[in-house]
Amino acid sequence: MHMTPALILVDIQYDFMPGGALPTRGGDEVVPILNRVMPLFDLVVATQDWHPRNHGSFASNHPGKKPGDVVDLNGLEQILWPDHCVQDSPGAELHRDLDRARIDTVVRKGTDPAIDSYSTFFDNGRLKSTGLEDFLRERGVTDVFVAGLATDYCVLWSVRDAIDLGFTTHVIRDGCRGVELKRGDIDRAFDEMTLLGAKITSSDELLRVSAGSRPSSASPQGSDSGHSDDRRR
Repeated sequence: MHMTPALILVDIQYDFMPGGALPTRGGDEVVPILNRVMPLFDLVVATQDWHPRNHGSFASNHPGKKPGDVVDLNGLEQILWPDHCVQDSPGAELHRDLDRARIDTVVRKGTDPAIDSYSTFFDNGRLKSTGLEDFLRERGVTDVFVAGLATDYCVLWSVRDAIDLGFTTHVIRDGCRGVELKRGDIDRAFDEMTLLGAKITSSDELLRVSAGSRPSSASPQGSDSGHSDDRRR
């Protein structure tokens, strides 16, 4: 069967880097790794957490609460986080060293203050789509390769949804870093993704495979109204 792959780069943003508002350990280490594999794909999507200042996932918007506390947010269990990836703030920007010229579109998520959006496909209640599924379907994508931040939240939730939507799903393990609020969260996330059917790979493995045969991929053709198009080709 012909494979049409797309690379999804999840939230490569300053607030998830060391020194950011919600850092992952070694988050900046994924940037050169992802730059190495981007040329293997004709279709590359990046995502951004893009929160308004009054977002319901911020502990600062819940008097008496602190990051790590869990609350009910409009009927959904919500972990409270430090303010992060606030719209138009430096922390919300994609890392400057990421090869932006190879990114075909940027999908923004978490824009509704009433609900969080870990997944690149849906908000946490699956009430609204980000438009990413339609974007990929229109381009005939069969396989998604997922990498980014954070392994145990936005990567994991994106992989769950990608598999549920019927995409053959691959995770670039060395291109991910996690938050690990609880010890072992990262390993548990990879275990769950594997059990769900995701194929765990590495940047070295992709480069080895590409040395013999470069993956063919759909050519990007614009973007849906559901995303923020950021084409730089």
